Amino acid sequence: MTPQALTDFFDKHHIKKIKYAFADIDGVLRGKVISRNKFMAGINDGYGFCDVVWGWDMTDAPYDNGQTTGWHSGYPDAPVRIDLDSFRRIPWEDDLPFFLADFGRTDGNDLPACPRSLLKRIAAQCYDMGFVARMAQEFEWFNFRETPQSLQQKGFQKPEPLTPGMFGYSILRPSLESDFYHDLFDLLTRFDVPIEGIHTETGPGVYEAAIHHDEAVRAADKAVLFKTAVKEIAYRHGLMATFMAKWNADLPGCSGHIHQSLWNIDQTQNLFFDADKPDRMSDLMRQFVAGQLHCLPHITPMFAPTVNSYKRLVEGAWAPTTVTWSIDNRTTALRVLNHKEAYCRVEHRVSGADTNPYLALAAALASGLYGIRHGLSLDIPATTGNGYADKQHGVLPASLADATRHMADSPIATELFGAGFVDHFCRTRDWEARQYARHVSDWELKRYFEIV
Repeated sequence: MTPQALTDFFDKHHIKKIKYAFADIDGVLRGKVISRNKFMAGINDGYGFCDVVWGWDMTDAPYDNGQTTGWHSGYPDAPVRIDLDSFRRIPWEDDLPFFLADFGRTDGNDLPACPRSLLKRIAAQCYDMGFVARMAQEFEWFNFRETPQSLQQKGFQKPEPLTPGMFGYSILRPSLESDFYHDLFDLLTRFDVPIEGIHTETGPGVYEAAIHHDEAVRAADKAVLFKTAVKEIAYRHGLMATFMAKWNADLPGCSGHIHQSLWNIDQTQNLFFDADKPDRMSDLMRQFVAGQLHCLPHITPMFAPTVNSYKRLVEGAWAPTTVTWSIDNRTTALRVLNHKEAYCRVEHRVSGADTNPYLALAAALASGLYGIRHGLSLDIPATTGNGYADKQHGVLPASLADATRHMADSPIATELFGAGFVDHFCRTRDWEARQYARHVSDWELKRYFEIV
């Protein structure tokens, strides 16, 4: 979309206001509705936006360890730029025009904290190496018969699931809420977040959806918008959706698996597939997988960014715990799918539904490119049995605090993402871990209040 094309479109459809948003470090969309005049005035040079969005957490609590911004800097404005190619309309808001933005600059000196800018840099590196990354994220999430008000009144205790019981791949269960179920598919498609498929997963009120693959940045755009769109569509049906990694200890967690492949520049050949190689995996694919395995322990917080993430990454819970790969084995960190060239890809199974898609896809792509750039050999053999038992090549960090310390001290993380991003991101994860450490939980009260 050019400025003139937008002007013509706005005139034709009598557009007077526009919504735009960007993803913060937690993947939460922040933004505004602005007038058409305001939009057009900043279309080339950008807009000023208070940089407190990089100085507070998802609950708007200011970090006590921030360097990017803070009380020391006075929280000034930072330049935010709208990506005109991200234009779409919000079908559940009377087709309101919507754009994504990031904290990029015309001189290329982007804000290191900005997740979308980071992924754009990694995707550009990929292109410079002669590849186009095609990626997609799929999500599991739970739905409840609650509103933000009812859940607050309950103290977030015993939310009522959309449907009862464990009923994965059910045709029966969605028929109870067919308006919601079909709205998800149809409205997301109209919002340019096309869905390959949607179904129930095992658990009360849990759905899973796979998004059509696309080039890396557009794939992350769709994933970010998917999560917020699902929540907004659920609101309109009197429901709430959660993408927590693990909302209940007795139920499966929610994944955000990443599917990824590298193609030639004109996207006519899947470079991961080679029918003449063992397991039909090209040398390039083997280097990519080797890079992801090598880097995984150094960048785990980008796939598991919250304290709750590590409640999902436990043995026997359909989420990996070891540095492993396999051919079509759902117990390992990486799962290779290579039956046909068109669908040959690597599924990164560590990533949870609570991830920031820009960061998760950036981490997956950058670590794979690391393996290619360094010519790594895939010396770790494919796991053929229980991946949880295959610990000889390492296990994933068991907590956000441990994972963050490892990433903060890692020269590999700095090589992949730059010192500025690693410093900011690890400070935010350290803050997140410390908020949990100081909290007194219901479990502690029940266990210790009387007895000790």
